[in-house]
Amino acid sequence: MTAHSTQLLSVVVPVFNEVDGIDAFYERAKAVCEGLSDLDHEILFVDDGSTDGSLEVLEGLSRSDPAVRVVKFSRNFGHQIAITAGVDHAEGDAVVVIDADLQDPPETIADFVEKWREGHDVVYGVRESRDGETRAKLWTATAFYRLLRRFTNVEIPVDVGDFRLMSRRSAQVLRGMREKDRFVRGLVSWMGFTQVGVPYRRDARHAGETKYPYRKMVKFAVDGITSFSSAPLKLASWLGYLASGLAFLYLATVFVQKAMGATIQGWATIMVAVLFLGGVQLICIGIIGEYIGRIFNEIKPRPMYVVEEIFETERVSPAAEHELSIDRTGASDVAPANVPGLVR
Repeated sequence: MTAHSTQLLSVVVPVFNEVDGIDAFYERAKAVCEGLSDLDHEILFVDDGSTDGSLEVLEGLSRSDPAVRVVKFSRNFGHQIAITAGVDHAEGDAVVVIDADLQDPPETIADFVEKWREGHDVVYGVRESRDGETRAKLWTATAFYRLLRRFTNVEIPVDVGDFRLMSRRSAQVLRGMREKDRFVRGLVSWMGFTQVGVPYRRDARHAGETKYPYRKMVKFAVDGITSFSSAPLKLASWLGYLASGLAFLYLATVFVQKAMGATIQGWATIMVAVLFLGGVQLICIGIIGEYIGRIFNEIKPRPMYVVEEIFETERVSPAAEHELSIDRTGASDVAPANVPGLVR
């Protein structure tokens, strides 16, 4: 591999229906990247099946700025998959993941780079405050992070999203993790290396609506917990023990009532017992089903995502000759020659 004095910073930006905020994000992110004068840069947008004209704006940016690349999905695959695709296609010595809604300020990237230069492999943003969000959203987010930390077997920092920087070697490790029910922040925590947090203030969304309504938040929480913990399965067992204990306790009261001649025969008692036991059984079956569903999803030989097209302009810069030594063993999603249906 030929050595180059100029290192490359890749900024990965998942995009789904953000047409009103893309230009503002680009201007701020571009200013930050140009301020890091000793680094070359690329801004890699991943269009996750947008339907509001976001792709047209991104195409325009790729034509006007050789540092902008756009990966277009064939359909919507989800935020975590879009992050994965961006990391797969990033060419940088350091890879930053940031959303396009400007809740995470691009200016914090400079702080991330400083920590990276100090020798840290992963630098993540720690949310000190969250502007523009309802009390319900703040409460559920706080509860989620604490619950996740309590029940998972990986030390996942609290109040931390996907806004982070990864060194080349940590990005390489993430590329090798091809599980399909993805919880990227958990995967990055799992890999280890030297990790450090940078506090920042999370701003209100610049434009548009949140892409994480409560339904998606619940699914995201389930993905996080089931990906890194067997606690729900243990909960199913404890519910079974509880139901059995209550049944034996009730049986003991029946014998006492019989001995005292005060046996009360009632339809309500029987129905309560049946409904309680039935409810516990259904809960346990549902928890087991969640894990079986994930096994079913993992064993299907489908690619994680399908790239329909990549928009980019040939760059004339040190990065244009930047030779890559990326081990993509198992990363079939980014090897179009070997995977039918992928187009580059």
